[in-house]
Amino acid sequence: MADALLGPADIRELAARLGVTPTKKLGQNFVHDPNTVRRIVTAAGLTHDDVALEVGPGLGSLTLGLLAEAAHVHAVEIDPVLAAALPVTVAGRAGNARLTVHRADALRITAAELDPAPTMLVANLPYNVAVPVVLHLLAILPTLRGGLVMVQKEVADRLTAGPGSKVYGIPSVKLAWYAYAKAAGRVPPAVFWPVPNVDSGLVAFTRRDPPADVDRRAVFAVVDAAFAQRRKTLRAALNGWAGGADQAEKVLVAAGINPQARGESLTVEQFAAIAAAGIRHGYGGKLSGTREEVDR
Repeated sequence: MADALLGPADIRELAARLGVTPTKKLGQNFVHDPNTVRRIVTAAGLTHDDVALEVGPGLGSLTLGLLAEAAHVHAVEIDPVLAAALPVTVAGRAGNARLTVHRADALRITAAELDPAPTMLVANLPYNVAVPVVLHLLAILPTLRGGLVMVQKEVADRLTAGPGSKVYGIPSVKLAWYAYAKAAGRVPPAVFWPVPNVDSGLVAFTRRDPPADVDRRAVFAVVDAAFAQRRKTLRAALNGWAGGADQAEKVLVAAGINPQARGESLTVEQFAAIAAAGIRHGYGGKLSGTREEVDR
């Protein structure tokens, strides 16, 4: 892997040649440290049979690391210049690699476009869309067995938080529906170009079966309502969802949940129990859509 990886000088030279200036709009911060790439690839635990999915490959630093370990790599890049340049960079450094570049928005890509089917998501995700991207891909790709993503440290903390934590919220619960997640380390700003003003964090996750036999959209509608006003009791927070505070209390009691509890204290299994009770009692309002765009 060592000879193929991009270093700081390679990144600068490649960006200059392509006329690329990293933009905040696309959340572009390119990794230029080979040791960080090695660390990510190792922590991901890829096997030689895995099909890796990378979102936001940029200039190709992590892509080259993934190609050394995986059977195939799908790289989804929204920037047309970067998407066109990536196969050229890879051909020059990794030879006849098994790479498919998709010039696409990761929030709109479909499973049918990703053949062979991805088994692991490994990516340095653009900070502005990290949570929606992870949730969208887990929703549309049941073949994903897990992944390792690098995100803003604050986002990593939220994704891996448990009930009772100050940062536990919608991302925490929704990721827990799909997977077991844990923090996998901190990444300093100095390994990126341009240097961000925040630390990054690694989040590792392993796919799990849904914690209950309830429609995911129904559960996520409860989660969204419960955290819309964080300091309210569930009886008050679910007022709109259930069609009234009395109806919300009835559902909560049926689910075995204290109506005076707050969403921050509930597990994903308890949210599923509320959704199931709501369905049984004919409450619950509109279901959430299939796009997981909420990031609070």
